Amino acid sequence: MEPETNETSYRYSKNNLNDTDSKKEFAESAETAETAADSESYAPDANVSDSPAAEPAVYSAPESVADPALLKTYENAHKIFTTLFDEIGKVIVGQQEVVEQVMIALLCNGHALLESNPGLGKTLTISTISKVVDLSFNRIQCTPDLMPADITGTTIVEEHGGDKKFRFEHGPVFANIVLADEINRASPKTQSALLEAMQEKQVTVAGHTYPLDKPFFVLATQNPIEQEGTYPLPEAQLDRFLLKILVPYPDYKEELEIVNRYTAQSSPATSRGISKDTLVSLQKLTKDVPIAEDLKTRTIQLVIKTRDGGAIEYGASPRASIAIILAAKARALIHGRNYVAEEDVIAISYPVLRHRIILSFEAERSGVTPDDAIEDLLIDAGFLKPKPQENESSGLRAKLPFGAKK
Repeated sequence: MEPETNETSYRYSKNNLNDTDSKKEFAESAETAETAADSESYAPDANVSDSPAAEPAVYSAPESVADPALLKTYENAHKIFTTLFDEIGKVIVGQQEVVEQVMIALLCNGHALLESNPGLGKTLTISTISKVVDLSFNRIQCTPDLMPADITGTTIVEEHGGDKKFRFEHGPVFANIVLADEINRASPKTQSALLEAMQEKQVTVAGHTYPLDKPFFVLATQNPIEQEGTYPLPEAQLDRFLLKILVPYPDYKEELEIVNRYTAQSSPATSRGISKDTLVSLQKLTKDVPIAEDLKTRTIQLVIKTRDGGAIEYGASPRASIAIILAAKARALIHGRNYVAEEDVIAISYPVLRHRIILSFEAERSGVTPDDAIEDLLIDAGFLKPKPQENESSGLRAKLPFGAKK
């Protein structure tokens, strides 16, 4: 369980895309975001005096732009995401954090792995987001007999009037969003077919290289409790995923709403949210969100601490540092801030690191989870305060000495 922070909880707005005024405001926001993202005027050069009150006292906001047009751009980006989440909320009940993290992956042009017990809406969440963002979508149902050619495509022979020629038949990987459902049911050979696509954004078949559609995202799902007939993803492929997102069970009110909504005569539906071009513009804007040098330094030191031994057998690579900082920028943009705050780093460290660290045998035997280890690292790095109940005889530190070399 992730520790509580001071971050403001996500709230869906009451805007409706079917409303004429909302449509107009949304279109203006998207246009402003696209225009500003294509410019080169994001360099921080002045102070921002309206920092959110919820920010930790130990962290001061970095210098940022005072250009009213740019500040308006960040506000418009926040409105865009608020409208998107409102549309997604018509189909997905609750799961705000899951939806937010998937959107963070899209803003970072990265891939995400969703893990949960069966029936918690992983597939529905991904398909709904693809509709709202107006991206082409293909689904791959992974099974043990799935072949690499079933994913990438294959070369076929066509005959017309006695003439034979080869033609490449595109596989389902040629889409903006590819859902690899139950990816751990596919064989290692088939799983490896996704490696080049995820990393290089291209596939090679019969010696020919074919570029994939842009933007390109792989959103995969897996069920942790099903062991028979599954093939755990290798570390090399896990590292290709920007985030590993855990989907929790709904609470009573959410489950009641799910039952009411999906036992009615009409099924919930969504409207198109933003265009592909707007998403690309928001991706550019994400990279321009400023982050203070001291916060960047502490974030890198946090990742380096994963390699210090103790409960963690194998730590995270520099790719994790890149992922945390970029994902923190995306989270700040979603929340309407034009700078990265400490709470962004705290919130995003869990989905970035939980699949990039391997616990030692002693830690696993003691019941330590990856999230436990990440929480302890955040405490060591000064991002979190130790819990009051943690003392010499209780708590995670009593189970295993973190940070101690073996």
